Amino acid sequence: MRNRLFSLTIATLICSFIGFSQTYSQNIKVGDTFKIAKVQGDDYKAIELPKPNFIIKQGGIVNYSSLQNEKVEVTSIEKKDDGSTTATIKKTTRSKFFNSHKYLKVDIGKALENGELVRL
Repeated sequence: MRNRLFSLTIATLICSFIGFSQTYSQNIKVGDTFKIAKVQGDDYKAIELPKPNFIIKQGGIVNYSSLQNEKVEVTSIEKKDDGSTTATIKKTTRSKFFNSHKYLKVDIGKALENGELVRL
């Protein structure tokens, strides 16, 4: 009896977390604008940043702190099988990230949850 109650509680918590992350991503549409927030130690977990060697190969400058307070726009949204939503973002100024990448991919639910992106 105790095991059933415990497993039921765990299942309820997991389902509520999944539902919470989906509410963030369901309200996002193409054209929405966000600001990239400052993160401790430039450690962005939800934004897929290119590795330094790829930035340098394309003639860019490796400076992750240049992302802070940058306004970005959602250009496409892709829903994955696991329920997460990946968005492609670009700068609203039409310049490139690191002078080498026009687009970046973001797990939009995690980014909003972690405070990496702030809705404008």
